[in-house]
Amino acid sequence: MITVVGGIKGGGGKTTIATNLCVMRSKEGKKVLLVDADEQRTASDWASHRETLGIQTNWITVRLSGKAILTEIKKMISSFDDIIIDVGGRDTESQRAAFGIATQCIIPFKPKSFDMWTLGAVKALIADARLFNPKLKAYALINQGDCRGSDNEDAMDMIQEMEDIICLQGSIAQRKAFSNAAAEGLSVTELNKPDVKAILEIEELYINVFHK
Repeated sequence: MITVVGGIKGGGGKTTIATNLCVMRSKEGKKVLLVDADEQRTASDWASHRETLGIQTNWITVRLSGKAILTEIKKMISSFDDIIIDVGGRDTESQRAAFGIATQCIIPFKPKSFDMWTLGAVKALIADARLFNPKLKAYALINQGDCRGSDNEDAMDMIQEMEDIICLQGSIAQRKAFSNAAAEGLSVTELNKPDVKAILEIEELYINVFHK
């Protein structure tokens, strides 16, 4: 399965989602390839930081961009159970190439922010991708949301009007645990002092993405 975490607005927490899913998928015994296709290279920097700290890393991380995403992943796809691609928050050649080969894509949206203004553009991007990859499944995720939930529900209502994008019912709140984990080269599920709510949220996303 090839999962892309993308979108056309920066700061939505795409790398956090991609790296957490990568850790969880590998801990389930899957052979995982993490592809950093973002110009900022945050995912690969995180993976390097993790290895420097001596933390067990049971997946392969590579950097790819542009058309190489298509050509190189086609060469490697048979060697992995799952490929997770983190792309930047812009409509780039890299993101379009990733969507062209993906099984599914996850688009994180912050509720009550400029992210919601991009819904139309995201829908158009998905439509273009399906011209070459008609089986692409597209999911929207409320990320870095309101812990109380009211803003999240309003955002979900807006997304559910987009017929071509499925809005995941579980949301992920703005929690320090995610940034704390990233700084330590970890996923939120690996923190010594666990944030139970954060773990439950990312686990719900994981189930929605890989077990439904």
